[in-house]
Amino acid sequence: MSAPAAAPRSDLTADCANCAGLCCVALAFARSADFAFDKPAGEPCTHLADDFRCRIHADLRPSGFKGCTVFDCFGAGQKVTQQTFGGRTWRQDPEVRRGMFAVFPVIRSLHELLWHLTEALALPAARLLVPELTAVRDRVKLLTAASPDDILAADLPALRREVGDLLGRASGLARAGHRPPGGRGRRVGPGADLLGAVLTGRDLRGADLRGALLVAADLRDADLRDADLLGADLRDADVRGADLSTAIFLTRPQLESASGDRRTRVPDHLGRPAHWR
Repeated sequence: MSAPAAAPRSDLTADCANCAGLCCVALAFARSADFAFDKPAGEPCTHLADDFRCRIHADLRPSGFKGCTVFDCFGAGQKVTQQTFGGRTWRQDPEVRRGMFAVFPVIRSLHELLWHLTEALALPAARLLVPELTAVRDRVKLLTAASPDDILAADLPALRREVGDLLGRASGLARAGHRPPGGRGRRVGPGADLLGAVLTGRDLRGADLRGALLVAADLRDADLRDADLLGADLRDADVRGADLSTAIFLTRPQLESASGDRRTRVPDHLGRPAHWR
């Protein structure tokens, strides 16, 4: 059995023109290096315009809103606005406000699972798992099309565990031909604490870095092809010159949170962050 071609991800890509600015209203953020001021959940950001667009979108980083640039709703915004609530918005119909804000983060989580399941289905080495991956993907997709009450009643932690286990099996098959990373220094593996670790030029091909703490890690010129980066924290990691071209379960938010340059190789479907030089 051969793995199917990667399915289009347009429905898992943010379309702000068809959203009611949900990430700018429903979610809270705290004043920090990522946000210039506090904003409680349910209160519109002061930069949100009447047309639900961000007034400072082109200048988020220099304006102190780096956190906004690393957020991705995976298409949940337009899904909740246009499908779950039939085109109604929290401004036009205040009665849907509470439900819309509650459903949005759940759909966002479900869409992120769909993003990773889509990638797993495209891994040639995981072709034996295609029936299981397809069945779970279809169940998750069906849930995203359910009523607000059914969406909120879903056991999201259990679903995450189920999908996580399946993604782990797919990753294991994809990385089977690689040796575990060697060398001295801190342990490299799933959930590893690699805060500020110096991994310059390291051969990390096929490494299992799921959930690893790579904040401010020095990954310059490292080879991360076929490395599993599901949930890895890459905030302020230096990936200049690194090869991430075939990294597994890497997302755009992870790239946006890291620091790369024109030599950094990334998966074609993710693209290169604008702030990289």
